[in-house]
Amino acid sequence: MELVRTVAALREHLRAARQAGATLALVPTMGAFHEGHLTLMRRARASNDRVVVSLFVNPTQFGPAEDFHRYPRNLERDCELAADTGIDWLFCPSEEEIYPPGDDTTVEVHRLARPLEGRFRPGHFRGVTTVVARLFGAVQPDRAYFGRKDYQQLRIIERMTEDLRLPIEIVPVPIVRDADGLAVSSRNQYLSPEERQAALALPRALREAEAADAAGERRAAAIRARVRRVLAAEPGVRVQYAAVVDAQELAPLRVLDRPALVALAAIVGTTRLIDNTVLGCGG
Repeated sequence: MELVRTVAALREHLRAARQAGATLALVPTMGAFHEGHLTLMRRARASNDRVVVSLFVNPTQFGPAEDFHRYPRNLERDCELAADTGIDWLFCPSEEEIYPPGDDTTVEVHRLARPLEGRFRPGHFRGVTTVVARLFGAVQPDRAYFGRKDYQQLRIIERMTEDLRLPIEIVPVPIVRDADGLAVSSRNQYLSPEERQAALALPRALREAEAADAAGERRAAAIRARVRRVLAAEPGVRVQYAAVVDAQELAPLRVLDRPALVALAAIVGTTRLIDNTVLGCGG
C-alpha cells in the first residue's frame, strides 16, 4: 500500500493502472477505521484490480456545533489496518488539496436531503455530495463503496451519480454490527460502558420493527409506535427521530406496500447515533 497526498500524484498512479486495463474502486472514508470500513475495503479488494481508499475528515459536512475538531484521528493505526486489507493506495489529502484557494463550487441533491438527517443537520449533505463529487473527479473509479448504515447518504450519492450521469457503479454494503448488536461507528468510542448499554435500545427497536413486519403488520404508524416504545423504555436515549419512510424516496409512508426504511437518530450521553433497517413487504 502506498500513502498518497495529492491529486496529481494519485492520478499518476491511476493512469498506469488504467493503461493496463485495471478496474478501479474507491472507498471514501473519514478515517478512524473500524470493521465497517474494513468490510468496505475487503469488498472492493475482492471485486476490483486496484483499490483507492480516501481518508479525509471533511469540514464542510460538520455543523458549527458538531464534533469536527474532536473527531477521532489516528493515521498510523489507520495505515496499518488499511494495508492489512490489501488495498493499493491510501489517499490522505490536505484540506487545501480538496478545497483549493478560490474554491467556489458545491454539489447539492435537494429532495432526498430534506427529511431525516437533513432536518437536524442543515448543510450536512451538501458537504457530503461536494466532497464525494470531488473524490469521484480525482479518482474516476469504476465502482465506489458505501455502507448502508448511512442509508440516507447512500441514497443521495446514488441520486447524484445518476443525475450527473457519472459512469460509476455505487455498491451498497450491509451494516456491520458488534456482537451486542450495536452498529459499528467511529463515534462509538465516545460512549462510556453505561452509555453503550443504553445505546443498545437502537438495535432492539429495529428488531421490534422487523418482528412487526414479519408478523404481517402493514401500518407504518403502528410499527413506528412499537419502535418508539422500545426507545422510550431506555431513559439514557434521547430520540431525535424514529421514522418509517419509503426506502427509495425517503417520503413518509402510511402503509407498507413497498420496501420501507425504519431510520433512527438518538443522542446517548453526548454522542449522536444513527441506525436503520429496511423492511420488505410481508416479511
